[in-house]
Amino acid sequence: MNDRADIVIIGAGAVGTAIARELSKYQVRVVVVDKRDDVGGDASKSNSSIICSGFDCTPGTLESQLCVASRAMFDRTAEELDIPFRVCGAIMPAVTQEQMDILVQIYRDAFENHVYDVEYVSAGQILQMEPEVSPHVLGGLYIPRDAVIDPFLLVVAEAENASANGVEFLLDAAVTDIITENGRIHAVETTKGTIRTEYVINAAGLFCDEIARMAGEGGDFVVKPRKGQFFILDKNTVCKTSHIIYPIPTPETRGKLLLQTVHGNMLLGPTAEDLEDKEDHGVTGNELEGVERDCRRLVPNIQVKDAITQYCGLRPNRIPAGYHIGFGEKTKGYFGISGVRSTGVSTSLGIAKYVVRMFQDAGAVLERNYDFNPRRKGIERFSDASDERRAQLIAENPLYGRVVCRCETVTEAEILQAIHRPVGARTVDAVKRRVRAGTGRCQGGFCGPKVIEILARELNIPAAEIRKNLDGSYMLTGQIREEKRCGDA
Repeated sequence: MNDRADIVIIGAGAVGTAIARELSKYQVRVVVVDKRDDVGGDASKSNSSIICSGFDCTPGTLESQLCVASRAMFDRTAEELDIPFRVCGAIMPAVTQEQMDILVQIYRDAFENHVYDVEYVSAGQILQMEPEVSPHVLGGLYIPRDAVIDPFLLVVAEAENASANGVEFLLDAAVTDIITENGRIHAVETTKGTIRTEYVINAAGLFCDEIARMAGEGGDFVVKPRKGQFFILDKNTVCKTSHIIYPIPTPETRGKLLLQTVHGNMLLGPTAEDLEDKEDHGVTGNELEGVERDCRRLVPNIQVKDAITQYCGLRPNRIPAGYHIGFGEKTKGYFGISGVRSTGVSTSLGIAKYVVRMFQDAGAVLERNYDFNPRRKGIERFSDASDERRAQLIAENPLYGRVVCRCETVTEAEILQAIHRPVGARTVDAVKRRVRAGTGRCQGGFCGPKVIEILARELNIPAAEIRKNLDGSYMLTGQIREEKRCGDA
């Protein structure tokens, strides 16, 4: 680990990795620190995968500005980083007259947000576009540029590209203190050592209030977790939508939506539950029943019996609410980002540009790195290849012929690439997020032991030390019998 940096970014979620990649366009030493085993943070790896055009943001806010700016950059960024990105558009159907009345203000807000391509659509048009929508629909809005992405791969790809351009990532490293001298940032202490630095960018999301207090800032806000629970349905479920289906929002929540992910699964959710515990990742029957009930009002034939898993994410709910991005008032060299709750992935590219501009406006010397390479080649998926291409892949690398995950047709060659690329996988979940081993119908029941074996072999550590994700989440507890070798009695 380099014990000296110009800038330390705390938090390797969508915002932190986007900033890291943007800063790698300049001649500056950057270290990204995160307490988790992998990039992706918390909210960034467990969200609804939507890239929103910004149509429904509160007009005139920083969130609106950054969401609209980001959407303009995602098509190019996805192409540069070689990640799945589908512009499918969204429909917001109204099934009561009261909801129809609410659409009037949402349409006006879209125009105020400079999202001019949102249109009213009739009940007949909606049912033609999406036959599975409730026959009771009265009309709605069509938002053509809303899109879906693989949020796991977005963050991984940004981290890989940033690393290839000189950024260092320090994972499994919790920040324990921020050292200041004479009223300015001096160093960041972590469980893996101390990094001297002039600047700290706090992109810690759910824990940004705690990091702010370490730096002598942030006494005017707190962050509470807002849990969102989801269903993921099997790819073969009979009821699917091709567009994102948005509910009519309420003052409390944007509601429970339906969409088809870039990998073909239907996703339903999320809930909105305000909590105190920042480590509460449990899913509950009552809340999931609410997801099913609300989604059926929009798409009556949705088949929750086809669920292959449920999960939740914790959104960083700032109190008081609102995006707050800028330098601290008390500690020189401290830069805080808070209030990025539901739209963090959607606004991440804009935030990165905004942060760099604020550094430049403050007088920071950022010389352009003309050797910056914006491109990153993804891991080629065997499951997506034609028969001809599969034969070619196997001829080039026989490990493409060894299928480890049957549900998603993931090969050993893909898993090895996930491990050995920059900022590579070190845990079972990190492999899953990169190549989808364990995301299918059996949820790792078949491929899990083989993934553990491959990780242990490639990392040269005992299988008992392989973790699911965080420290202590070991996959094995011990050996129950001796392995017999050929010739043993």
